[in-house]
This record gives sequence, C-alpha cells and structure tokens, in this order.
Amino acid sequence: MPLVLIIDDNPDIAKALEVSLGLIGIDTCHADSPSRGLERLHAEPVDLVIQDMNFTRDTTSGEEGVELFHRIRAHDPDLPIILLTAWTDLETAVELVRAGAADYLGKPWDEDKLQTSVKNLLELREVQTAHDRLRDDSRRRRRQLAENHDLCGAVYASEIMHQVFSMAVQVAAADVPVLITGPNGAGKDVVARVIQANSKRRDKPFVTVNIGALPASLMEAELFGAEAGAFTGSAARREGRFEAADGGTLFLDEIGNLSTEGQVKLLRVLQTGEYERLGSSQTRRADVRIVSATNANLAEAIRERTFREDLYYRLNLIEIDVPPLAQRAEDILPLATCFLADGVPLSAGAEQRLVRHSWPGNVRELQNVMRRASILAGGSRILPEHLGLDLGTPGPDARRAEPDEDEIRSIMADCEGNVSRAARRLGLSRQALYRRLEKLSAEPDGPADR
Repeated sequence: MPLVLIIDDNPDIAKALEVSLGLIGIDTCHADSPSRGLERLHAEPVDLVIQDMNFTRDTTSGEEGVELFHRIRAHDPDLPIILLTAWTDLETAVELVRAGAADYLGKPWDEDKLQTSVKNLLELREVQTAHDRLRDDSRRRRRQLAENHDLCGAVYASEIMHQVFSMAVQVAAADVPVLITGPNGAGKDVVARVIQANSKRRDKPFVTVNIGALPASLMEAELFGAEAGAFTGSAARREGRFEAADGGTLFLDEIGNLSTEGQVKLLRVLQTGEYERLGSSQTRRADVRIVSATNANLAEAIRERTFREDLYYRLNLIEIDVPPLAQRAEDILPLATCFLADGVPLSAGAEQRLVRHSWPGNVRELQNVMRRASILAGGSRILPEHLGLDLGTPGPDARRAEPDEDEIRSIMADCEGNVSRAARRLGLSRQALYRRLEKLSAEPDGPADR
C-alpha cells in the first residue's frame, strides 16, 4: 500500500488531506514540521510528499518550504513532491516545479485535482520502482558477468550488449567457429577478444587478419605463409597467420571480402586442418580456432554467388550480432566518458548532443570525436562546440517539439525507467516528462496499466 507523507503545521489541513485521500484508498501519515517530516522520511519508506510552504506563524515568504523541498530532494531525488501554496507562494511554487516538484495545489484545493494528481503520481512511482528493480537487476547481472569472466575492458550499459557478451563468454568454451556480424566500428573485434580470453586457448596466440585490407594477390601468402622466392620480392621464408596462431585463435576480420580462390583454400583448412605454404608442397597442420567477422550480408552474397555457401556454414556454426551504436544509446555516455582523459567532465549540453547524434561510424566514430574534443577543450569541461557534430543530421533520439507516445515509451524502456536520463534524451525537463507520463498513465494501455 503506498504511503503519502503530509508535512504541514496545520492539523486541520492534515486531517482534510487524510480524509480526501482515504476516500480513494491511499494511506497517509502526518508531520507538523520540516524536521519531523525529514525524520519520518528517514524512518520508513514514503511514496509521495505533500508539503506546505510556510511553517512559522505569520511567515509568508515560502523560504521554509524551499529549504524543505531541497532537503527532501537530496534525500530522494525521484520522490514526487506536491506543494501546498497560498497565493503569496505561487511564484515560488512555480520555480520549484521547474526545479523538479511534481505539482502544486492552491489553498483551498480542488478535491478532484488533488485525488487525480496523487493517484497518477503514485502509479508512476510504482512503475518507477519496478523499473528501478529491473535496472538494479541489470547492473547486478553485468557486475557478475564482469567478475566471473574476462571482458577485456569492455564498456557498456545496455541490455542488448549484455546479451552479446553473455553469449560470447558462453560460446567461448565450446571451441567452435564463431561468426560475428555487425556494422563497421561497432566493436566486433572486442567481442572476438572476449571469446579468446574466456576459451581454453586463452594462453595461446590471438592473431588478427584484416581480410579487407589485403590485396587478393597477397592473401594466400598472408594466411598460409610462403617459401623464399615463391613470388616476386619474397627473398625470405614467410610465416603465415595460421602458423602464427597455432594452438590459439585466428580472427579473420571482414571475411566477406575474401576472394573466391581464398575461400576455396580456407574451406580446405577448415575441413581438413591442413594447408601448404605458397611455393611448398609440404602439408602442414593447423590447430586453430576460427573467429570471423563481417559487416556484409553473407546470405545475399551467397545468392549472388560471391561467397561460398559451404564456407559460410563452416564459419557460422554460432553467430553473434553486434548492433550499431544508434540502437544501444545507453552505451553512448559510458563509452564517451571512457574515451576521455581522466577527470575531464562532459557538460549537460555535450551529453545531449552526443545522444542526439546518429553515429554512422559507431563506437569508432565516438572514440575519434572524444579524442578531438579532449584536444580542443584543453583539459577543461567538454562543451557541445568541442564535439564538432553536425546538428543538421540528428539521430533517432533527437528531441522533437512534442515527443509522441511511442517515443516516450521506447526511451523510458531503454533508460530502464530512469526519468532523469529519459528526460535528458528527450530534451525535456524532468517535470515536463512527468506530466506527459501522467497523461499516458490515465489513458488505456498507459504505463500504470502495464
């Protein structure tokens, strides 16, 4: 049962509020001074506060109410507070609403408005509490994963990336080929390193080959090695990446760019574990786990006959898809902070600019932006102008004049119910978002009904 704390030195007002709220099944408790109200807050859970603005006889400045409001906010920043105001307090009450108060009611108050406001705020508080539990559970699971496995310094806060890394550590022990898909710069190489770090090959070599950066003419020598004189300019024997990775993991990045001839040779190694150096007839064996990555649509490449279907199924025993940064906006600010020099803070404007950007270059673009910003800021706080991001192409989280219901629900879910973070991403004040959530909770299928 939710509990409303009434802080008012007038017992008649407290009794009237108690009766009014009791009619709609809401319990109340009463404190007749700010100090006793704060003691009550520390002593037991309270879901909403209704507070007066003046407590000393013949005082009308509202200063006592302002001080009490800020002390309650310091105790619990998310606790809804309704202000009881006389006409002399109205301007002060409006200022406090801008500072985060949930609502204000003039004396004498309208019973319907009081009951509706309290009921809606308590419903939102219940939803917020449920989201807080989910958020805390998510943090606990992320912490446990990091404590029990080597995540190679991966930084993330989103549930979708928690699923990615959970799957990576799960398949790591299986010692089977893994295909990592996702756009350029999304962090596929980090996932590959996590697989290696949590496998039985963790103490063996981890060798990376960027297939997309190699000309087709050098591909065979790069992968399998070459004898001296095997091709023009090869004066000495060359060790291939398969040989270098023996016993460990070979990470084939941009595997979709492998030539047709290279695909045939790679398929043979995967089928038999055997290969020859370029210019040699001696068969060698490779004990190598293959982890590959691509930003290409290999299913489409198979239909166009530019990628072998049999090789695809050899590589894709298990697939891990890494989503673009735009689809995991909760990771943007933790990553941005990680890329900054120690102690360099982000301004609120810079944070908003970051979450509004579409990030076509994903994590790699974010890293470059933060390095540039650090240089331009010269060790001081990062401001929006240091980021150099184009405001003309806002991302999916860009603020609109009036966010619609789907956007509010989506961002609240992505922020795990945290109103402060969701408001920042929507470009709204916290109070403005509360008012929109109140409206949704009063509608069918609103947050209170879920």
